[in-house]
Amino acid sequence: MTTYLAITRADVADYVDTLVVVYLVLIFIRILTSWIPRMPYNRYLAAFLQFISDVTDPYLNLFRRFIPMVRMGPGALDLSPIVATIVLIFIGGVLSRLIRGW
Repeated sequence: MTTYLAITRADVADYVDTLVVVYLVLIFIRILTSWIPRMPYNRYLAAFLQFISDVTDPYLNLFRRFIPMVRMGPGALDLSPIVATIVLIFIGGVLSRLIRGW
């Protein structure tokens, strides 16, 4: 007797939720690594930081076009990751609920 595993809508919705969480973690890592000076002599760290940057920057650049950096004395504060995170959580939740059929 052969049994087949069916992928349900709940499985796909859980997968979407997981992808959103993984992307949120990558954005958080990108925020933290933006405060750390680059160490070009460590090729493994440079490759990791380049991967994080390549994955998150296209999404964050959508928000950086419309949200200017806040100037604070000699430095600046980038608020686009905060807005991008809120939008990602909202869109991920809506998409997950639509897949589930709620």
